[in-house]
Amino acid sequence: MRREATGDSKRVQFFGFALWAMLFALYETAHAQQPKRIPRIGYLTGNAPTITNPDINADAFRQALRDLGYIEGKNILIEYRYADGKPDRLPILVAELAQLKVDVLISGFFPVILAARQATTTIPVVVVTAQDLVATGLVNSLARPGGNITGLTLLTRELSGKRLEFLKEVVPKLSRVGVLDDADAPVQTKAFKDYEAAARALNIQLQSLEVHGPNPDFEGAFQAVAKGRVSALTTVRTPLLVGYRKQIANLAIKNRLPSMAEGNDFVEAGGLMSYSANDAESFRRAAYYVDRILKGAKPSDLPVEQPTKFEFIINLKTAKQIGLTIPPTVLARADRVIK
Repeated sequence: MRREATGDSKRVQFFGFALWAMLFALYETAHAQQPKRIPRIGYLTGNAPTITNPDINADAFRQALRDLGYIEGKNILIEYRYADGKPDRLPILVAELAQLKVDVLISGFFPVILAARQATTTIPVVVVTAQDLVATGLVNSLARPGGNITGLTLLTRELSGKRLEFLKEVVPKLSRVGVLDDADAPVQTKAFKDYEAAARALNIQLQSLEVHGPNPDFEGAFQAVAKGRVSALTTVRTPLLVGYRKQIANLAIKNRLPSMAEGNDFVEAGGLMSYSANDAESFRRAAYYVDRILKGAKPSDLPVEQPTKFEFIINLKTAKQIGLTIPPTVLARADRVIK
């Protein structure tokens, strides 16, 4: 009897082990078959790309992600949202992305950043912005942002004086410059005061040229240029104006007006000059932040970066169209010349 009992016990143990092994194998198979969650990025900006106004920053960002091993639609998803020049849509669009539970939100425009800050304190936000993130209270410091916002600040406002200097060199008798801006932009982004301080030192008068979205009256603004005897134009970089950069460039050419911009995409659209950090390069760098965050880094611990190099770009084709000769000394300092 003892032998039978012992045999029965062994058989029970064997079948129990076999059953456990089979269940474990089934679990592992089912677990392996479950699709891994693909990280989702929210990309929110001012205007949808068009044939005449492509989003070169988004292109640069996607390429940098590919270089890091992320293939859109395969191991990463990007949710694109565009305000189309309507700031009141931003909270709605941010809320949409939050409901989709994006892992990271990226944007290059300050109104988006403000809307994101009001909507969430948990979703990491990577920014590429012209504004001073510390002065506007969005981060505690550049070295230790302290919240859910980090990225790159482009020092755009700090370069206002240098842009006027370049205009003065190109147009030696320059006495009055128009500052084209978005009247509906947040107070924090208003650039007129920055240009005004530099203009006084250069003995240049400024004329404010503000337009309202979503359908800005550029014709009216350029009529004011003619009445005010403005001899050059500088365009502030805002979501609204970026979407109309080709139209602005064409009107400046039509009015034979030398123009200075806060981004190289304006010059590529036909503007005369720009002096700024390289926007596309900054968005490529933003992909590094996204990669770090997806791998577990906290935005509060990722220092905000500032550019170490700025680009001076001249469009010689535009100079010829408006009958302007660029001095050789200025041409020699250009980082890139469009012919």
